[in-house]
Amino acid sequence: MELFQTPLYDLCLKSGCRIVPFAGWEMPIQFSGLVNEHLAVRKKAGLFDISHMGVIRLEGSNPKDALQTLVPSDLNRIAPGEACYTVLLNEKGGIIDDLIVYDTGSDNSNQESLLLVINAACSKTDIDWLRRHLEPKGISITDAKQNGVLLALQGPQANEILEKVCNESLAGLPKFGHRQIQIKGIPGENATSIFVARTGYTGEDGFEVLLSANAGQALWKRLIQEGVTPCGLGARDTLRLEAAMLLYGNDIGPDTTPFEAGLGWLVHLEMPSNFVGRSILEKQASEGIKKRLVGLKVTGRAIARQSYQIFYENKHVGLITSGTWSPSLQEGIALAYVPTELGKLGTTLNIEIRDKLHIATVVKRPFYRRN
Repeated sequence: MELFQTPLYDLCLKSGCRIVPFAGWEMPIQFSGLVNEHLAVRKKAGLFDISHMGVIRLEGSNPKDALQTLVPSDLNRIAPGEACYTVLLNEKGGIIDDLIVYDTGSDNSNQESLLLVINAACSKTDIDWLRRHLEPKGISITDAKQNGVLLALQGPQANEILEKVCNESLAGLPKFGHRQIQIKGIPGENATSIFVARTGYTGEDGFEVLLSANAGQALWKRLIQEGVTPCGLGARDTLRLEAAMLLYGNDIGPDTTPFEAGLGWLVHLEMPSNFVGRSILEKQASEGIKKRLVGLKVTGRAIARQSYQIFYENKHVGLITSGTWSPSLQEGIALAYVPTELGKLGTTLNIEIRDKLHIATVVKRPFYRRN
């Protein structure tokens, strides 16, 4: 199968990255090394090419009300310039995808719009699902990226660096806030308007930036010149796991509900709106759940990987969904689904790693929290 390349592919190669196939794209897995990139984000700032992700626009009369029928979160809690994290659900309450919904307000013709950022591997499924349910309601669904660039600038120095490059203050932009800004001083680009959101997938402060291919290439080079470390998917995974941010296909999927995944805070059953899967979630809210996603810390230097088996009193009770060695904490961490009764903090389990059982303890998430 032919793989797609982002507009930053050649620039990444010139920076010495190693490329791997990912969700139908050729993506950089690492540049200077996973640990170096990971710690750069924790201590200074790192830059990710995330142009493989889907960015779609919903437009029409009341797209928020239309989308509300597909997600369990109350979208009326966000106003223009604000955003929220939520999930698309199937009829069984399972998660089709997790996504961010940005309220971008209305245009001169009073057409309201939402911007959705979705996972690359789920793009086709998501768009088909949205078209099936929303187009009959008069909502148009279009590609908002249009072969452009989506960047993630993350780390404690991200704000300072982006302000310097854009020559505009971002201090008043709150977490999950977003706006269009004019970026000045980029070679070949004269006051280009770009979409900037204070969102990310690392557990650090930072921004995600949507802009044209040419402007994106220029901004990538400028940020590297400012000392930002280019980062690949390897560091993105270890960073998000330290922050206990979930990965679709590993930690969540069509057979897991928000309550089981520890995302009950996304479910607003108090709102009167009906949505796909609501009856299942109402039942779980009333009767409880049988399995639960938990955080685990592994004793010693062993690393628990996806699909490793978990035992309790010699009985198989679950599987690891995500696991790694934490560069920040210097210990093994993992996520896993276990029976609800084994999900209490402090519970001791065993993970089979290379034919040996290693002790793991259920701990509070996230594993890492920025100061």
